[in-house]
Amino acid sequence: MGEFDLIARYFTRPGRTEGGVVTHGIGDDCAVLTPTPGWQWLVSADMLVEGRHFLSTVAPRRLGHKALAVNLSDLAACGATPRAFFLSLAMPSANEDFLAGFSAGLFELADAHGIVLAGGDTTAGPLNINITVMGEAPPGTALLRSGARAGEDVWVSGTLGDARLALEVFRGSLSLPGEAFEAVRLAMELPQPRVALGQALRGIATAAIDVSDGLAGDLGHLLKRSNVGAELHLADLPRSSVLGAMPEAVQQLCLLTGGDDYELVFTAPADARARVLDAGRSTGTPVYRIGRIEEAAGLRVRDGHGRLLDQTLQSFDHFQS
Repeated sequence: MGEFDLIARYFTRPGRTEGGVVTHGIGDDCAVLTPTPGWQWLVSADMLVEGRHFLSTVAPRRLGHKALAVNLSDLAACGATPRAFFLSLAMPSANEDFLAGFSAGLFELADAHGIVLAGGDTTAGPLNINITVMGEAPPGTALLRSGARAGEDVWVSGTLGDARLALEVFRGSLSLPGEAFEAVRLAMELPQPRVALGQALRGIATAAIDVSDGLAGDLGHLLKRSNVGAELHLADLPRSSVLGAMPEAVQQLCLLTGGDDYELVFTAPADARARVLDAGRSTGTPVYRIGRIEEAAGLRVRDGHGRLLDQTLQSFDHFQS
């Protein structure tokens, strides 16, 4: 099967590749996009490399889902409405079983969020998936990392740490019974981007970022951009019953430095607590208040006894981890 047959069979969807902002999609040298009048574009790109971002054992359908999910999570962190995406895919061969599963998972999530595949590229090579997403938001409403202020609350959505726990099981450093392992593996391989929550937080949250490389590192990026610090309490960090049954050191590792959570961590004024909770309820997304923004730079985490934890654990870094 050649490149253009591959595109036509697995990535072209007659009658569903155009509409909304996508005036002309797959089939030309460029896509033609027409933004909503008066709105601003929000654009992000993420690359997934086999052996670095996903295991070779992951099911193609789940890989298709995750490839788009991690990009939608970036739009969610900025409060954007998803509109279009572009896929560049390198793979060793045109394996039809892989392509069928991958494209099915990709489009299932795309349809759930109303985002359209508008173009991209395919080539032979080591398995490498690059997606660029485009979203929109009304002017001045995009959530950025730079708006947090001292005295505000720190919130997080969902639960943290399960994906890292699954990775440790895959690495052989921990073991879990079958049902528990499948639960955390699901978190690792099928993350759910918090797109609806991000949109609901426009005008409420002052800063936001998605937790892709670990809470400590990602919140640290937000704090640096906002020129503030924060104090968190380990006991307040939301976790699943599976992770909650693990030794304290494992919980700390997974909660603070585990990547692949794709939850939102964000800040909001203390007088907006009811509005934040309403945003969570209206989107079916649990949200938890986990700390407070402070003037002093840096991130401080206290254990259940009020003692400051030794902050030697590092979040994921693509060139050091």
